[in-house]
Amino acid sequence: MKERVLILCTGNSARSQMAEALLRREAGGQFEVESAGTKPGIVRPEAITVMRELGIDISGHRSKRVDEFDGERFDYVITVCDIARESCPVFPAFVKRLHKSFEDSAAVNGSEQERLAVFRRVRDELREYLREFASGSTR
Repeated sequence: MKERVLILCTGNSARSQMAEALLRREAGGQFEVESAGTKPGIVRPEAITVMRELGIDISGHRSKRVDEFDGERFDYVITVCDIARESCPVFPAFVKRLHKSFEDSAAVNGSEQERLAVFRRVRDELREYLREFASGSTR
């Protein structure tokens, strides 16, 4: 049985969406992965663009509210922003909670190229963190 991972951020529009897709790919099916937000919005087009650059299509993803997963069992809950960490719902004691804050790429203003540069950097930071998680070094 695969271990289950829930990745949380505030809007479930960028960081957690990218992290969900990256962990699925990087871990080679080792985990069952979901993502959600405490205040979901829409999946950001910049996230779709920078993930497509890696050959990962998240255009069919939708932002999900964390309470859609009430009652489900997860082995890990990973928060990728401080706000989600602070407002994260209570999970059973056997769930391992991990936290690493990443810049809110969805909040960056500027030209399209400037925004995409931030999305790429955050994507790459998430990718490195999740590779470490999948290898067991951050669990």
